[in-house]
Amino acid sequence: MSDLDLLHISIADQMLYGFSAGQLKVRLPVSTARNGAGERNGSGCTPRGLHQVRAKIGAGLPLAAVLRGRRWTGEVWSPQLHEQFPGRDWILTRILWLSGLEAGRNRLGEVDTFRRYIYLHGTPDTEPMGQPLSHGCIRLRNADMLALFDRVPAHCRVRIDEAPCPQWAANRFSNKE
Repeated sequence: MSDLDLLHISIADQMLYGFSAGQLKVRLPVSTARNGAGERNGSGCTPRGLHQVRAKIGAGLPLAAVLRGRRWTGEVWSPQLHEQFPGRDWILTRILWLSGLEAGRNRLGEVDTFRRYIYLHGTPDTEPMGQPLSHGCIRLRNADMLALFDRVPAHCRVRIDEAPCPQWAANRFSNKE
């Protein structure tokens, strides 16, 4: 059931906050770019500003399904598979492909989020959350990505910001609402 209408990603908090009609409904740990915030193509940075979910990829695939070029390889991640491909940037479970909405900031030209292939996606559970370690994307635990995927409609707004969000970080609620 798609019930979220805004995702807010705080780079400072390394946290995703999901909202429905202005109410905080989801708080999930993430991992953004090791290189910090930035929009330029080839920077390896997480782009800031207002985006939308342009495509949802992977519906119906198994948990930890391995995606390359936005297609399932037929593999499911395991420690043994990881050992076979030690340097691979694992994109697992599902993809929410982002497209920038601010021309000149994160849309068109050298700063186009969509053409940079910036996603929200699952990652091996052996990878730490709460630390910036990605190549630009926003990584989530596989179970979190699976649960979030169905709650996010196509064209859902996604704001990526550097600022901390202490008012949301401290908010008490159940992620199951």
